[in-house]
This record gives sequence, C-alpha cells and structure tokens, in this order.
Amino acid sequence: MSDQRAQTPVTPDGRLGEADAHPGFADPDYVRRRNRITDRAEGHRVGDPSPHVDYTEAEHQTWRTVHSALLRAHEGRVCKDVAEARDRAPIPDDHVPQHAEVGDQLRALTGFSFTLAGGIVPNKRFLGSMAGDHFHAVQYVRHPAMPLYTPEPDVIHDVFGHGTHLTSPFLADLYRTVGRAAARVDSDDALDLISRVYWYSLEYGVALEHGQVRAYGAALLSSFGEILRYEQADIRPWDLREITTRPYQVAGYQPVLYSVRSLDHLAEILHDFLDDFDEETGARLGLPPLEERGFMGRPDNAPATPRPRTEGKSVARTARPDYRAGT
Repeated sequence: MSDQRAQTPVTPDGRLGEADAHPGFADPDYVRRRNRITDRAEGHRVGDPSPHVDYTEAEHQTWRTVHSALLRAHEGRVCKDVAEARDRAPIPDDHVPQHAEVGDQLRALTGFSFTLAGGIVPNKRFLGSMAGDHFHAVQYVRHPAMPLYTPEPDVIHDVFGHGTHLTSPFLADLYRTVGRAAARVDSDDALDLISRVYWYSLEYGVALEHGQVRAYGAALLSSFGEILRYEQADIRPWDLREITTRPYQVAGYQPVLYSVRSLDHLAEILHDFLDDFDEETGARLGLPPLEERGFMGRPDNAPATPRPRTEGKSVARTARPDYRAGT
C-alpha cells in the first residue's frame, strides 16, 4: 500500500499526505462535532426516520461552497445522462438538507430513500439494504477548511453524489441489482466481491462517451478535487479479475480507474455478474479467494456505524469487510 498511502489532499493548497493528517481526522473540535452526530446512529434500524440535525451556518456555507464548485467542475467531465439526473435531483443548493427533505422526493421518483449511517457500514447491511430501496447516508458535513475533498463519506457525498444516481430509474435499478445480490449471500468472501465491483463502478466508475472518458461514479461526482484530475489516473478497460486482485486505499485519490464502453455496457456488466450471484460465483469464475485478493485499506480513525443493538456488539474497525468511500 506504500504507493497509495500518501494520496489524500491534506491542506487547502492540495498537498498530498496520509489521511490521518487531514483536518477531518486531525481537528479535535471537528471530530467532537462529527461524533455527536454519528453517535445517533447507534441502534438505528434500516428504514427508520433519520433524526433532525441542527446544522450551523458554517456547515450550510460549506454545502453552498461545494455545491457551486461541483457544478462548475462537472462541465465536460460527467456522462450526459448522469448530468441530466443531477439537474433533476431534488437536492437544494443553498443549505444542508435533512435526509427526509431529499429522500421523500427520491421515493416518489425511483422508490429509494436514505437510511441513517454513522460512517463505515458492514457490507451485508450497506449493500444488502439497497435491495429494499434504502441507501445508507451520514449526516455530518466535511471539514470547512477542506471543503473540496474529504477522505471519508459525508452528507455531500451521500446526498449529492448518490442522490444524483438515485434520481435516475436506470441507475436506481443498478443499486437494486447490487442489493439483491448482497442479500442472497452472507460470507465475507462473496460480499467482498460485490463491494469491489460496486467500488469501481457506482462509486468510482468512468465511461466512454463520444470517444472521451467521462465520470459517472458518485465518489467522483461529489469530489471537486478528484473530478478535476480523474483523467490523470491510470484508466483501464473493465477487468473483473484485475479488480478483484488490485490493492486499494479508500481514502485518497484513486490511482487506477476502470472504464466501461457506455452506461448501457455498465448495466450489462452488472446484471451479468450479479443477477445470479451466489456463494459459489467466485469459484465458478475462477476468481481468487478473499485471502488472495488485493488488500482494501482505510484510515483507522474513520467513524463506523454501530450495528443495531439486536445484532450484538459494535462493528470492529478492521480493514475488511466494512465498506464506504472517501470523496
């Protein structure tokens, strides 16, 4: 992982370093505020309403700053159908929305809504909940000193990035496809395969459009810093075997991205892999078992969503099988 550990912007001028140096992890006042918000995810059941958050004016200003910057950065860099979904999305530009403000309108458009997360969510819960039209979203706002990049998912990533996707019936169907596959399996091995495919598609995917590489992944859509430089990544054709063996770091600019030929090609790939996915899919396809796959790393101090109390103890902060993205 030595080639990826220092890929996180940690200062406003864009200097790269390790994620732990980012003010979102290093500023104790910010961390206390974030933790007060995330603590309310304790015991939350999928589908229950999210609690109201009294956002500060500084947090609203961060939302406005990022929203405006992202719209400018998207010009000429985002797939046409995704840009059209963004323009239709019920996402305000002037304030941090409550989950229900956007989720209730998404439900009318595609059936999806937001359910509360405190941070890192176990794969089974995070991915499997999409089968029931629930997408886990946090409520805290990224650090105001670094509004254009955060190494962990925040409300801008979840509500703006994924909310854009979930406005589109075409993309919402792909989320359900991921969720149904995850709901059918239980092993870390099988869930890890699904999460890697999800990571390099609906989070960090790029596609060809009129011969040019354009972004469609939600992590790219919600990251001003990364969408401006995604073409500097090593962009490779979609390769399932390589995706399952490549080490990657969730916090930081992604050095390798995988491109599909079009969004229709993306749908074909995901349905072909996931529609009949089961515990034996990896073995049938000759994919390496979990212990032989590329390591997925994330910052040790990223917040985690506790399991509901009915499921026992809280999530262990291990590198796998928990999943979320920086943006």
